[in-house]
Amino acid sequence: MAGTAVVIGAGDMGLRMAEGLLTQGRLDRLVLASVGASRLRDRVAMLDSAHFCRVELVELDGRDRAAVARLLRAAGPDLVVQSASLFGPWAVIGSGHPVLRHLSAAGIGVQLPNQLPVLTNVMRAARDVGLACPVANISAPDVTHPVLAARGLAPTVGLGNVSMHLLRARSAWRARREAAGDRAGEPPPMRLVGHHCHVYGAMRARFPDDPGEAVRVYLGENGERDDRLAYEGRPFAPGPIYNVLTAASALPVLSALLPDGPEIRFSAPAPFGLPGGYPLRIGAGEVALDLPPGVARDEAVAFNAAMGRLDGVEAVEADGTVRFTEAARAHAGKVDPRLAEPLAPGDMDDRARLLLEIVASAAR
Repeated sequence: MAGTAVVIGAGDMGLRMAEGLLTQGRLDRLVLASVGASRLRDRVAMLDSAHFCRVELVELDGRDRAAVARLLRAAGPDLVVQSASLFGPWAVIGSGHPVLRHLSAAGIGVQLPNQLPVLTNVMRAARDVGLACPVANISAPDVTHPVLAARGLAPTVGLGNVSMHLLRARSAWRARREAAGDRAGEPPPMRLVGHHCHVYGAMRARFPDDPGEAVRVYLGENGERDDRLAYEGRPFAPGPIYNVLTAASALPVLSALLPDGPEIRFSAPAPFGLPGGYPLRIGAGEVALDLPPGVARDEAVAFNAAMGRLDGVEAVEADGTVRFTEAARAHAGKVDPRLAEPLAPGDMDDRARLLLEIVASAAR
């Protein structure tokens, strides 16, 4: 059964995921929605020509809840892929500007006003129209989903992050076998518990000084630990090249969420609004935890909540207010003291405007 997918936010990541879905041949209709859609007209027309799938382009400001609701109602999707933020991550990460260095060092928590506005509108609009299909989100899911869960708005599952670690671990397992002169064959089942905060260490192949802060890698059905697998392989400095792995790690999840999708065992972020990522069983829009023997849900959640502090998030309160760690507040205070204050849901619009002004000013 073919399906309809809506991708909200057709930037580099959104387009990579969309093109991956088209290549899989799992869709009969793809709707790409983006601000400034006119710049994408030729590319989308080419995609429509290249695949036996109707590919449509829609102008959409994701900050307009009513417009998002109209889109979802008209499209009637089987899957929504949320890939929009107010600015791309590489506008901050790796910047040499002193203000942006402090903003980056503060962690993803302080930057939530960039990630949450469109995602929140998508989830509110989905509720407004009674949308029953899964929503997969790539905008900082390890942190945004717990915030939205406090308001009953959590997406189905996240994309990237721990899924990236899983692909790296599989590749490292193959390399180990080849280095030993063995035929690689199929890797054993791998189940990972990890957080967004692990991405940069794992991608740079830097195992943490404290082994207790490493991604947890469980091999085989019995769940033998081999955390170093996530940190082996070629190191990559932070940059847009990460998007290659992010998109590749998202596609198995997206395919499994489509109607009649193949059931997979895969690690992915933030199911059920939980912090961080977990091993899951995913198929036909359904998601369930697939933790190794002896690993309790509470233990895995507590680990990821603790790792969230490395991303600057001290806690998410019952109403969705985010409190930042002392280290995050120190860096944020050097940018603007208002960024160091707790982030309440009602403050999101003002904080988003402030963050946009800061990033735009640093870019000039």
